[in-house]
Amino acid sequence: MTHAPHPLGAPVVRREALDKVTGSARYASEHTPPGCLYAWPVPAAIASGRVTAVRTADALAVPGVHAVLTHENAPRLKEPDDPILALLQDDRVPHRGWYIALVVADSLESAREGAEALLIEYASAPHDVTLTEDHPGLYTPEQANGGHPAVRERGDFDGAFRAAPVQIDATYRLGALHNHPMEPHASTAVWADGHLSVHDSSQGSTSVRDSLASAFGLEPSRITVVSEHVGGGFGSKGTARPQVVLAAMAARHTGRPVKLSLPRGQLAGVVGHRAPTLQRVRLGADLDGILTALSHEAVTHTSTVKEFVEQAAVPARTMYISPHSRTTHRVAVLDVPSPSWMRAPGEASGMYALESAMDELACALGVDPVELRVRNEPASEPDSGRPFSSRGLSACLREGAERFGWYDRDPAPAIRRDGPWLLGTGVASATYPVLVSRSSASAHAAPDGGYRIAVNATDIGTGARTVLAQIAASVLGTPVENIRIAIGDSDLPTAPLAGGSSGTASWGWAVHKAATALAARLGEHTGPLPADGLTVTADTEEETAAESPYARHAFGAHFAEVAVDTVTGEIRVRRLLGVYAAGRILNSRTARSQFIGGMVMGLGMALTEGSSMDPVFGDFTQSDLASYHVPVHADVPDIQAHWIDEEDPHLNPMGSKGIGEIGIVGTAAAIGNAVRHATGARLRELPLTPDRLLPYLP
Repeated sequence: MTHAPHPLGAPVVRREALDKVTGSARYASEHTPPGCLYAWPVPAAIASGRVTAVRTADALAVPGVHAVLTHENAPRLKEPDDPILALLQDDRVPHRGWYIALVVADSLESAREGAEALLIEYASAPHDVTLTEDHPGLYTPEQANGGHPAVRERGDFDGAFRAAPVQIDATYRLGALHNHPMEPHASTAVWADGHLSVHDSSQGSTSVRDSLASAFGLEPSRITVVSEHVGGGFGSKGTARPQVVLAAMAARHTGRPVKLSLPRGQLAGVVGHRAPTLQRVRLGADLDGILTALSHEAVTHTSTVKEFVEQAAVPARTMYISPHSRTTHRVAVLDVPSPSWMRAPGEASGMYALESAMDELACALGVDPVELRVRNEPASEPDSGRPFSSRGLSACLREGAERFGWYDRDPAPAIRRDGPWLLGTGVASATYPVLVSRSSASAHAAPDGGYRIAVNATDIGTGARTVLAQIAASVLGTPVENIRIAIGDSDLPTAPLAGGSSGTASWGWAVHKAATALAARLGEHTGPLPADGLTVTADTEEETAAESPYARHAFGAHFAEVAVDTVTGEIRVRRLLGVYAAGRILNSRTARSQFIGGMVMGLGMALTEGSSMDPVFGDFTQSDLASYHVPVHADVPDIQAHWIDEEDPHLNPMGSKGIGEIGIVGTAAAIGNAVRHATGARLRELPLTPDRLLPYLP
């Protein structure tokens, strides 16, 4: 076998790049089977209560309207595996925006007109949508998201904090945030001979297939879900969302294919959001800045539909020396849409608070913020006591400081000026756990010398096709161009969803194992290959089930320079720099894109993005991209991502860690710390908008 140059780490261009820029890559809503109908969902207009009547006559009279599905006539579902999918099953309205009807028509225009013609009557009930630190309904759950214990205590925090000569006690507020992927949630569903086929915009078609099987009482083998191209998700497409169940229900009801693309203005109420958090952080330290006590207490909300607890206090269990520690989560059940995953759930919000508090401690001590973090590096993971498989945080901080020119700064606040602009710099650490799930894959060698890798991975814009081809090529010793990749179809070998920065590690491990087995088979084979080639399959159940004796995390450091207009309060980020320790980087081109994308999202979290809850109407007021402000090109004039070489033999055969989320973690804190350095004002609520900053400016 001729060995090609090792392709891992090379900046190989995305395989689907040309298809995407020429428009030949087809997304879920771009599949239109013959006879396809179009659906328009109808959200509830009250925050709590029930539907007492749905008058459908006017809607059914609209030309082209075929059906109106309500709780009175919609197909009956079995027990969905996610309560948010129990749609049109009863008259209950748990929150504003909950879907209460679906209009199906020959055209999208007719479906929308029919939806507007519906007359709906309600019996409203009192609602509560406001989260406060002292909400009477607050309780301590058993677990936070990800299976983390809601409460962890070590040592005697209260005693150690009281005895600490330097103390920080601050509360940080972060409002709700929304994912708003470029491609809205969409599904096209077809029933044929008892088999359900769906094109769905999802981060994992295997998971969606299983959810549909549960909801409709079918064997998974009777369902095929295809998610070939996905225009972003950021967690909001991590599992099945309402559109896929509604489309399948409508297709069954009408006997024809149905396409449903959720309107942008409705997404805030039905596909999840990053829950708001109120976070109290207390740090006790000696005069050298060594932490002796650490407490991170997070308060958040969940819905009446299901419990979801943002794990904001969990990163504090990993980051720094903390012999006396308390990390807790409390949650209030409110009449709000169900929160869910948003890029780096827990870490993004929790590290904003923790890293802001670390900056406050550095200021109180007069210690350089980079040096303070290095001084508090633990020898092992504080919460578990396990050794780190690798921990490159100090290296990231040191290299980032050199690249950024950090040590040239004057630590005194509010002294650097550029005309009307005050200038400042800030730093924050980042972390994200190494996660991996069971996956399977097949590897096929064809007589013509080509190879085909099949795995139900999902490429949500990260470049998964390309990286998986590189992994296979590196094992098989062939140019990456010789590898064909089949992904995004639940009929392929089962694989987990793209989420938790675990996709490449999970899928890649299975691909590596299958390719290794195929290489061994080929090495034993003599003579030409049979006409149908050779195929092997692999499953990583045994490898991923084994609990690692190591604490495995990626780490990073973010540096920011900001300019603050003293007249308008406008904040402009002039420079962003991230340096990461994330194991072996498998494709430098796609990795840099992921890091930078996360940093831009963190910039939005810091300065522009926010979803405020209207206490009277009970819904999010920012429901589209005109009011929910995501960063644009002009907001990020200079953004750089680098990484250190990190060899970690305790991860997977590729030696890789997840990189999709760590870029957002810590970015908001670095920007907030830079604003404090520029102005001398410490703001503890995001986003840092001009109206919040102006009262503190000279």
